[in-house]
Amino acid sequence: MDKTLVIMAAGMGSRYGGDKQIDGMGPNNEALMLYSIFDAVKAGFNKVVFIIKHSFEDKFKAQIGDVVAKKVHVEYAYQEIDDLPPGCTVNPERTKPLGTVHALLSAKGLINEPFAVINADDYYGVPAYATMIRHLENLRAEKHACMVGYYLKNTVSENGHVTRGVCATDENNQLVSVTETYKIQVFPDGTIRDTEKDPAGVLLDPECLVSMNFFGFTPWFLERAEEYFVQFLQGLSADEMKAEFVLPVLVDRLMKEEDLKVDMLTTDAVWFGVTYKEDKPYVQGELKKMHDAGIYPEQLF
Repeated sequence: MDKTLVIMAAGMGSRYGGDKQIDGMGPNNEALMLYSIFDAVKAGFNKVVFIIKHSFEDKFKAQIGDVVAKKVHVEYAYQEIDDLPPGCTVNPERTKPLGTVHALLSAKGLINEPFAVINADDYYGVPAYATMIRHLENLRAEKHACMVGYYLKNTVSENGHVTRGVCATDENNQLVSVTETYKIQVFPDGTIRDTEKDPAGVLLDPECLVSMNFFGFTPWFLERAEEYFVQFLQGLSADEMKAEFVLPVLVDRLMKEEDLKVDMLTTDAVWFGVTYKEDKPYVQGELKKMHDAGIYPEQLF
């Protein structure tokens, strides 16, 4: 059975100001997702599904897909705003993507086995993939998933606000809720606050776990996701241009409405990522340190 890693790489990168998914970050200009793929293959994943847009397909394949296809089986799915379930429409002038649920559904026909899903522009850490692949093998076919959580304090940016799914768990490390929080910002006094509704900010616990979209699912999740996505689209007003349906929100609903059980996985993995251009030097420095320490070879692929 394939051990599949799905990489969501079709985002617009509006806050970054370009295609951050394929921007060079490593010492040899490696894109950040190449490190994810290297770590995943080392852990035992043997199939990668890239979710991209047709507009940068050739560039993506030349810089990423064709490179890793020498080491792992590669397939492509395409997230386009007009690729919708039958009978569903959105405002024809809309350009903003419809969210990570839509992205994942674009790959539905390519996935028949338990799979992990990640963002293209996040570094999740070497141990996280080994932890995830072990857990994927033990997921029940229905109503069971898992997620690698990261501490909020390690996922914020000094250069602007970020969106995170703030998690609550029980004493058995089961996820209880995920609250998608859209404007998390570090304040001058070092506190981390949610500023979406109050400019003064609502204090958040820096030690709380958040979702970075590193989930483990079975095909059952895709079937339910399609139904909920149709509901989302049908609820949009004719002039809606920005609303998105994202994975943490869907996971939270499925836990509450369909008794989905989500195991919170813990690792000592380090996370970092790029939301803003100003984040890039830090990420470059961290990657160079890991190459220098021998964690990564001079050439990844």
